[in-house]
Amino acid sequence: MSQNRRPHLVRRAALSMTALAVGATIAVGGCGSSSNDVSTPASSSSTSTESHNAADTMFVQMMIPHHEQAVAMSNVLLAKSGIDSRVVVLAQEITAAQAPEIATMKQWASSWGVSTGSGMSMADGSMSHGSMDHGLAAGSSMSGMMSADDMKRLQSAQGADAAKLFLNQMIEHHAGAIPMAQNEIRNGKDAAAKGLAEAIVATQQREIETMKQLLTQV
Repeated sequence: MSQNRRPHLVRRAALSMTALAVGATIAVGGCGSSSNDVSTPASSSSTSTESHNAADTMFVQMMIPHHEQAVAMSNVLLAKSGIDSRVVVLAQEITAAQAPEIATMKQWASSWGVSTGSGMSMADGSMSHGSMDHGLAAGSSMSGMMSADDMKRLQSAQGADAAKLFLNQMIEHHAGAIPMAQNEIRNGKDAAAKGLAEAIVATQQREIETMKQLLTQV
């Protein structure tokens, strides 16, 4: 082989070695990036499962049927004729506010893997859940819930009597929801659930005052 060709071949070999080294580096870097991409969702998933605690769970499990009964009571009243228009407006506002809140809490419960379809009777407010922490005892009646007889009385009442009965019952119902929401504010972990609890306290305290005033006027 001539002396003139030898340096050219050496340079080509060196370039080939360099290309191989760069390719290997890119391959290793690609694997590292893939590993990072896989670990990130796992970390996010772990965080989401720890966003709530037992108080949050109890809040949605109890407030959902509590709200459902308030909506049912309002619908009973709204189906009647001869009801003071101010009481009608109040019942409409209760339904408009609480129906979306029920849907929201059910979404939270679903994302948390929490059941909301058993252990609670909307008719009489009795609970058959397991151990209830944070100051609410198992087997006790949920504060403010109407009994089956209470609901029948509301269904049977007419006119001004129905309006007054609705107001008295709803005052009691709201008064039962407020401590449940305050418990969530004190002991809950999920920020959105605590925010809803704060809104419930503010709204229902204001509505109680409104209903007390209406009772003197209907």
